[in-house]
Amino acid sequence: MSDNARPEIRFQGAGVSPGIAQGAIHVVRDDLDDVARYHIEPSQITNEIGRFETALIQTRVQILEMQQKIAESIGAKDAGIFDAHLLVVEDRTLIDEVLRKLEHELCNVDWVFQEVAANYAETLSKIDDPYLRERALDIQDVTKRVIRNLQGKAPKTFLALTEPHILVAHNLTPSDTATMNRERVLGIATDLGSRTSHTAIMARSLNIPAIVGLHDATEKLETGRHVLLDGTNGLLIVDPTPETLAHYGEIESRRVKVVTQLKELRETKSTTRDGRHIVLSANIELPDDIEAVAANGAEGIGLYRTEFLYLNRSTLPTEDEQYKTYRKVAECVSPNPLIIRTFDLGGDKLAAGTVDVSDELNPFLGWRAIRFCLENTDIFKTQLRAILRASAAGNVKIMFPMISGLDELRRAVSILNECKEELRRTGSAFGDATEVGAMIEIPSAAISADILAREVDFFSIGTNDLIQYALAVDRVNERIAHLYEPTHPAVLRLLKMIADAAHANDIWVGVCGEMAGDIALIPLLLGLGMDELSASATLVPRVKRAVQSLTIAECRQLVDETLKLQTPSEILDRCLELANQRYGDLLG
Repeated sequence: MSDNARPEIRFQGAGVSPGIAQGAIHVVRDDLDDVARYHIEPSQITNEIGRFETALIQTRVQILEMQQKIAESIGAKDAGIFDAHLLVVEDRTLIDEVLRKLEHELCNVDWVFQEVAANYAETLSKIDDPYLRERALDIQDVTKRVIRNLQGKAPKTFLALTEPHILVAHNLTPSDTATMNRERVLGIATDLGSRTSHTAIMARSLNIPAIVGLHDATEKLETGRHVLLDGTNGLLIVDPTPETLAHYGEIESRRVKVVTQLKELRETKSTTRDGRHIVLSANIELPDDIEAVAANGAEGIGLYRTEFLYLNRSTLPTEDEQYKTYRKVAECVSPNPLIIRTFDLGGDKLAAGTVDVSDELNPFLGWRAIRFCLENTDIFKTQLRAILRASAAGNVKIMFPMISGLDELRRAVSILNECKEELRRTGSAFGDATEVGAMIEIPSAAISADILAREVDFFSIGTNDLIQYALAVDRVNERIAHLYEPTHPAVLRLLKMIADAAHANDIWVGVCGEMAGDIALIPLLLGLGMDELSASATLVPRVKRAVQSLTIAECRQLVDETLKLQTPSEILDRCLELANQRYGDLLG
């Protein structure tokens, strides 16, 4: 009774893995000792090197064991998260720097290693890219593990907990998440983290409700408190009242019912109530993601991000290597389409050691994507030939990212035609009628969409960047994240401009950004005339249900009304009104 007498306390974070969990919390605080710096004699260097090598070997064995566990329980794709960890313990540059510093400064190897690794991590953490910033956490994770081994520490105690609990931590490393007792972890909540953090990725893979970005929850909470965790809305509720528990009990029973209904939609078509078929595709990043495409009832792949072939490696992928990867994906989804986006690398997203680039102050506005490809035609041609060869095995389409105007588009198409000629000369089979599209994600491309539409087979709108560029809002900057508004009147007008230009020139238009997976905005996209929607595979059933619940007539009327509204909130409210009428249970 005393617990129930306490006032309810709510912590707001970011929900990154949906679902509701309830139970006692276990608060994790790092038990690593501070690494002291002390002088060693030259005669002790050999002994320090031996300690270091032993710790690296121990760490490598531990990482390989975790990979094996993950591969067996939730699949090889997620085990790949630890490839970056292995690279750290095998990185000769880092190891050589530790040995050099050890001999030069004559101090203990654990302190030297911590210093060198911290410098590496700090450099990565300053890069303006969420993916690469997360790699800094990989280094920090491995550093702690190596130091733990150097200090002779046992694995973290919370990993062996046998009672059901909700884990609350300042930050969870990938190895924490991989080795914890998943049968006993009901939910996860961390002070740090983002939607792209490994904690979020792993929690979603394990189907564990999770919240990140709680800031200081670990400082204010003690192990044993009873909480309710809402991984959908990012709420951690301490000492929930009976009313709160009753409210969430209703939500959970509705959620279970909705999930059951959505599973039944897998084999159905995404056709509106008045008979208009909307192609519903999935976005993927890795070949292993293909299974989720069919499992969730998508009609092919609307965006295959190829840059992950280039990251975490020291050499560029060969034409044959790429061809085999693309062909495998094309064969799996055939006869449905596979739209391959040529790689969006450059600026802040270059594979280390593969291409020489200088730092850029503004990488998102810099030398990336099609701009980089047009200046590195050998790399570009290697990829284009691989895609063309794969197109002989399935319905493959090519899409150029970050097109800003006609000159870039024409140069890209010209290089593609050169690749076709090269393949003809060598007698290589390829799909000569491969459709070519432009990603519309820069305002200049949206405004001149009528010019670009005459020279391609389709448009796919990258709403993430289009909104970011149109509103001058960096999506990963927490201070201004509230200004990133998909329903801004300017964004609505740009989307209409693109769709109208496509249809006036008899080409189809799709959306492959996050807007396509936001069921609150599906009425808006259908009313604007989008022919295709491509979202994360797990969101496809929800989007399908939304499409099946609407008529094109009511969606067009919605667009007519919203074009007269003046603020993002007014437009969003009107969208939500229609969405709630047609599929309110999905929004809840």
